[in-house]
Amino acid sequence: MTNPIADPGHGHSPAAWTAVVIMLVGFAAGTLAFCMNQPAFVWASAVLIVIGPIVGWILAKAGYGVNGPKYSPKAH
Repeated sequence: MTNPIADPGHGHSPAAWTAVVIMLVGFAAGTLAFCMNQPAFVWASAVLIVIGPIVGWILAKAGYGVNGPKYSPKAH
């Protein structure tokens, strides 16, 4: 059984979800652009994938991370 105080939350926060969604959109768009032979859009999607963790980090610092003051854990 896990200790709820030591549990880091496993990324169930608005910051983590936002970062993952941005990276998934970038990956999907990049895959589609690759299949359509559009190298400029592939590189734009690669940039979007890099932006995802940066946005997540900024949101975590703004208080939307697992231990942030603006985060309210949901019951599972």
